[in-house]
Amino acid sequence: MTRFIGCIDLHNGEVKQIVGGTLTETNKKTESDTLKTNFVSQYPSSHYAKLYKTHNVTGSHVIKLGPNNDTAALEALKEAPNFLQVGGGINDTNCLEWLVYASKVIVTSWLFDKDGSFQMDRLKKISQICGKDRLVIDLSCRRTPSNKWVVAMNKWQTLTNLELNEEVFKLLSEYSDEFLIHAADVEGLCKGIDEELVTKLYEWTKDIKHSESIKIVYAGGAKSVTDLNLVEKLSNAKVDLTYGSSLDIFGGKLVKFADCCQWNEEH
Repeated sequence: MTRFIGCIDLHNGEVKQIVGGTLTETNKKTESDTLKTNFVSQYPSSHYAKLYKTHNVTGSHVIKLGPNNDTAALEALKEAPNFLQVGGGINDTNCLEWLVYASKVIVTSWLFDKDGSFQMDRLKKISQICGKDRLVIDLSCRRTPSNKWVVAMNKWQTLTNLELNEEVFKLLSEYSDEFLIHAADVEGLCKGIDEELVTKLYEWTKDIKHSESIKIVYAGGAKSVTDLNLVEKLSNAKVDLTYGSSLDIFGGKLVKFADCCQWNEEH
């Protein structure tokens, strides 16, 4: 069944909600000119970790958006040991350190070289180190003019050579049983989910062997608690949903955290 999944996005050590497409890989001055922030929390990351743990919002994650976030990420993880996933800067040399407190690690840009070419050997290596069941592959993507979805790295600014399709999911599912997909083009806009992408996520994975064990979490654009119903319908209850800027605990006025927790309890 489709479930509500919590997120804790960290930027410069603070819990924030950011319009995904405005993040940059350039210097801080340039980023400050282009970055659009919807919310900056007065609470530390541990506050949200405790909130998710108390309400049993399993599968929730902490994402480090750039540098200066390790301390805040650890505070969240230690508040709820082995309950939260963590992503951002994860690689083969530090993954086990994060797994001391995290339930799973989320690997993103490290799976690609600087030019955006997917490195299969890196995936095999980190999967062997962490174990398939404790590794999440971040396939956050952007839609191309040809109506394809291509994985984007480096704060979603660099398109890679990895296009999302059935063959790719079949290959990657040999090394991980969970995928996190931010629809970067609609992330933080609160204007609705990418319905076509959610539908495709089901179609691309439904025929994979042991598909029932594959978990997919979608993020981007959710603006109503009824989006849980919509995602459940579009994905045949295969895909889970994360809320960000629309959620009241992040300053939003469109979705109540209590209603999302109630959905999980009822489903």
